[in-house]
Parts: sequence; C-alpha cells; structure tokens
Amino acid sequence: MRCCAVVLTAFAGPRGAPAQRVAVRELQAGASGSVATRDFWGIEVGVARRPGQRRERVTVAVGDAAGAVGVRVGAAVQFVLKPTARSGTSPYAGAGVTYAGARGARGAGYLAVMLGLEAAPGRTRGWYVELGLEGGVRLVAGLRWRRVSSAT
Repeated sequence: MRCCAVVLTAFAGPRGAPAQRVAVRELQAGASGSVATRDFWGIEVGVARRPGQRRERVTVAVGDAAGAVGVRVGAAVQFVLKPTARSGTSPYAGAGVTYAGARGARGAGYLAVMLGLEAAPGRTRGWYVELGLEGGVRLVAGLRWRRVSSAT
C-alpha cells in the first residue's frame, strides 16, 4: 500500500505553485520555392502557436506553378530544439501535410517532412530557413514575428 502511494505521488508531480509556461504566437512571411513535377515559386505566409517546444503551424503560399497561378497550403507540427534561446540559432524538424494546386491542373496532397534553422526563437523577431520534402524539394526563407505570453 505504501509503495502505491509513493508511485502515485511521483506521477502527480511537485506540490506548490504551478509552473509558469510560455505560449508563443507566430506570424511568418517568406519566399518559397519547390522543385517538383510542377515547379513552384511564390510568397508564403503562415501562423503558428508554440506551447513549449512544439510548434503547430499553418501556411499558405501563392505564386507561379509552371506558368500558371499556383497555391500551396500546409499544416505541420514541428519540434524546436531551443525554444527560449534569445540569441544564436535553433534547429527544428517537423512533419505534416501539404496540398499543391494550380490553375488548369489537378491538385494533389502530400506528406511533408522538414528541417529548419531559425534565429533566436525566444525573441520577438527572427529569420528562418527551411528545407522540406513534400511532393518535391521545398526551400523557404523569411522572417517570423512572435508574441510571447505566460500561461499557467
């Protein structure tokens, strides 16, 4: 019986004041290119929320897809290695889904994997570069603006 109480106490966590958590909201904008059956070059915008090391992101890119107006819409979950770094860079990796379509062509959905590097994810603004595989090879570079708030 005493053993069960010790195990339950260990899983319940520390007593006292709740730990402060940081919630980050992000807005990003950048130039996006994808080399695939139908190459794509355009401007990408996105929004994200980052509770801790996990980033949940949605992006939309509009541009030229082999001479036609094209769009790419993606959703991903990413893991940021150093989410509170106020200087230097932090790598991140993620996975998700992407839809790519163009005027006059049939659209398609793809699984997406990505690796990226961003500047100072603990600050209010920083650059980022990202390389991904999603129906071709995708490269994005741009800026992220962040709003940090405490959540208990």
